[in-house]
Formats: sequence, structure tokens, C-alpha cells
Amino acid sequence: MPRIVLLLGAANGFLCVALGAFAAHALKPRIEPALYTVFQTGVDYQALHAVALLAVGLLALHQHSRWLLWSGALFTLGILLFCGSLYLLALTGQRSLGAITPIGGAAFLFGWLALMRAVAGFSPATR
Repeated sequence: MPRIVLLLGAANGFLCVALGAFAAHALKPRIEPALYTVFQTGVDYQALHAVALLAVGLLALHQHSRWLLWSGALFTLGILLFCGSLYLLALTGQRSLGAITPIGGAAFLFGWLALMRAVAGFSPATR
């Protein structure tokens, strides 16, 4: 599990740099400023949660926890739904995609709660 989560974190970090560069150099001159901001919000949240996935993976190297597994899965789901819906909204202008965004936001929130639970349950031997 730790290796997969670390790989997901690294892959999402790579994607953030690539998507950010794409947005700045190719997308910005082609879409309205409000949609560019939407795209950038997706990049920002993906970057934050790429780092969170790396943290979860590193913690999982030291403590096996179903809560860490849930946290990594929920962060990944949040990236797909929250960030993905923002990217699609910005690229297509389809406002109906915004209905998916809060589901991804909830996944992020529950991922952070799962991470808090995992950390609270660490045994003294792992400190």
C-alpha cells in the first residue's frame, strides 16, 4: 500500500507541473479569465493533495493502518472528482460539471478526517 500511495503522490505532482505549464502557456490566452481561475484552482488542490498522498505513503511505511488506506483512497478520489471536474469545466465551459465538484470536495474532507484518525491511532512504538 505505501508504494502505491507514494507512486500516486509522485504522479500527481508531475501532473500538477504539466497542467500548470499547459494552463499558463497554452490555455490562458484561449479561455476567459474566470475559467482560467477555475483551472488553476484544480491545479492548486491537486498539488496540495499530491503532497498529502506522499505524506500518507511515508506514514504507511511506518504504521499499517486502514485509516491511512482510506485517506489515500479518498485523496485520490477527490483529485479525480474535484480537480477533474474543474479541469473539464474550464476546458468545455459546461457548468453542469460543477455538480460533481462538491463530491470531490467531500472526499478531500473525509480523507483529511481519515488521516487525523490514523495519526491519532499510532502506537507509541512508531514515534
